[in-house]
Amino acid sequence: MMGLIGVFLSGVSFALGLGLSGMTHPEKVIAFLDVTGAWDPSLALVMGGALATYAGLFRVIGRRPRPLCADRFCIPARTDIDARLLVGAGLFGVGWGLGGFCPGPAIVALTSGNPAVFAFVASMLVGMILFELVGTRRSVPAPLPPTAAAQPGGDG
Repeated sequence: MMGLIGVFLSGVSFALGLGLSGMTHPEKVIAFLDVTGAWDPSLALVMGGALATYAGLFRVIGRRPRPLCADRFCIPARTDIDARLLVGAGLFGVGWGLGGFCPGPAIVALTSGNPAVFAFVASMLVGMILFELVGTRRSVPAPLPPTAAAQPGGDG
């Protein structure tokens, strides 16, 4: 039960941060991406703050024998760049630029009641379902087994 409360509080904290930073407003995101027009660099500060927090806490948390709410750390071991990654990143970037939403902020923005947000989230869900349907038909290489270097606090 405590694990669920922690997850819930983390989600609320994340949602509040997204709302306070303006990440739930597509106009602000699009203004950040418009580097040749009315560029708004404020989201760079949001991203920088998130990266600084992550970088600092990753090493500290990685020294723990296990996470607080899980049996083990789940750190991806794959480091290769393949066509699926590039196409997925490209689609994400195009969607972000056209819609002004990332998945997390879009879900938080559902509370606004804006029909455009509902359309974005519905389209995102359809895309996820299509990926699962198509992706499971293709031969996807099995994930690499975790290594000590891929774990927090490892030598990697």
